[in-house]
Amino acid sequence: MDWFISLFTDHSIAHTILLYALVISAGVMLGKIKIRGVSLGVTWVLFVGIIVGHFGLKIDEEILHFIKEFGLILFVFSIGLQVGPSFFSSFKKGGIQMNMLAVAVVFLGVGVAVALHFIFAGKISMAMMTGILSGAVTNTPALGAAQEALRQLSDAGQISETEPIALGYAVAYPLGVIGAILAILLIRYIFWVNFDNENRQLETANTAAAEQPEHYTVCLTNPALANRQLDDVKQLVGRKFVVSRMKRGGEYFIPLSDTPLLLNDILRIVSAPAEQEAITVFVGKTIEEDWKNSEGHFVSRRIVITQDNINGRTLGSLRLRSIFGVNITRVHRSGIDLLATPNLVLQVGDRVMVVGEEPAIKKVEKLLGNTLKRLSEPHIVTIFIGIFAGILLGSIPFTLPNMPMPVKLGLAGGPLIIAIFIGRFGYKMKLITYTTRSANLMLREIGICLFLTSVGIGAGDKFVESVISGNGLLWLLCGFLITVVPLLSVGIFARKALKMNYFVIMGMLAGSSTNPPALAYANTIASNDTPAVAYSTVYPLTMFLRILAAQLLILIFV
Repeated sequence: MDWFISLFTDHSIAHTILLYALVISAGVMLGKIKIRGVSLGVTWVLFVGIIVGHFGLKIDEEILHFIKEFGLILFVFSIGLQVGPSFFSSFKKGGIQMNMLAVAVVFLGVGVAVALHFIFAGKISMAMMTGILSGAVTNTPALGAAQEALRQLSDAGQISETEPIALGYAVAYPLGVIGAILAILLIRYIFWVNFDNENRQLETANTAAAEQPEHYTVCLTNPALANRQLDDVKQLVGRKFVVSRMKRGGEYFIPLSDTPLLLNDILRIVSAPAEQEAITVFVGKTIEEDWKNSEGHFVSRRIVITQDNINGRTLGSLRLRSIFGVNITRVHRSGIDLLATPNLVLQVGDRVMVVGEEPAIKKVEKLLGNTLKRLSEPHIVTIFIGIFAGILLGSIPFTLPNMPMPVKLGLAGGPLIIAIFIGRFGYKMKLITYTTRSANLMLREIGICLFLTSVGIGAGDKFVESVISGNGLLWLLCGFLITVVPLLSVGIFARKALKMNYFVIMGMLAGSSTNPPALAYANTIASNDTPAVAYSTVYPLTMFLRILAAQLLILIFV
């Protein structure tokens, strides 16, 4: 049995991989256990790692550090890539209000942490308080950023040793989950929230919002438009719409941009619902027309863009109507139908609705790809170009007033920012940013599991001593206050002063504390996806601020 014992005692490659496999598999299985529908999820990996480290199972320090940082990079980069497309649009309309409230939660949490640090002066260092803060808001990248800042200070000779702040994180995390859910519950009972009323409020608010393109039939009766080309008519109307097909004298055809329109032409128009009345009044009158007869001449089909060379090109630049005689009426992207305007930028993974004759559609299909298998292929180049650029950005020092040393975004902040920009603007650099949800989730979960395992094993030998014989109960109290005070304060303000919908408040509070278990709880009691939408709206900015705040607390106060 010597060979078996050596696997757990020798610091070999096999020993390292064995421990990581053991900790991750056990932690993930424990994470499936739910109590009243709530689970700590993948955070169990951290606790299993602490147990393994406590019993003396160690990994070489340099290997442990490398795997921890690489796991963190994978985790934050996959998050940035996913939220990138919606990051900037989240500041539009109600997103601005939600993001400002989320920023208030972040600043209040930091303020409570700083206040508790001075209240318990000498008992909790700011480094440990930052670890507690990261656990209280269930933000693992913030913990990584704080550890990175401590390492920078240590390398610069500013501090003699780095504190095991992961201990504070591990202690505060469970109550961070429970405290966020408790705050959501308290707001519900403080205001006696009625879910039926909240649903009716949402339905009323969403009636005119998020309008999907609709099709309708208009007969051209305006003599001022007679004998004008289709493009001229569009400019005169001044509204965005697409004429997918026409009927003239019993014949069906697809109009080109230079097709002249005649009186009594029957047009099948696609536009946003809000534009329908203006377009109809200007062009003619709405009529009922059975377009099934046109199906013998034309077919409509969704084609998936899978050709890399189409990524980043505008729809108009493809000249599909003039070359192939087909019409693109809608573009489906991320669950939303977009109107197919000439300046719409196409991306790999878009599904376009093409109307035309069967032979022409087959030619368009070859041009655009429509090979679903290609969507399953990972675009490794984009990922590692992004990581390369992210590390460069994270390593750039920049000076802030009254700071003892330059600030760096680090290995957490740099890749996150680059991933957000690549997710939103990558197509302009011909980078394929499309990844399936399962691929993104796999990359994210592998990264966070590697990071949490490394943190747990590294902190395990000091955990029991620090928590039981140290200030563990005080850490718990501080973490609970950091969690509950900001969420309750902002949540009550949002409900009382802003009259915000309770489902939106739940998602906003879960997102501002970057708390997936709280979101899971919100989703179980809501009969709609409003909490998830609010969560994703505030999550990107909140994640960025959490990471930056953790670094600043270390660099300012340590």
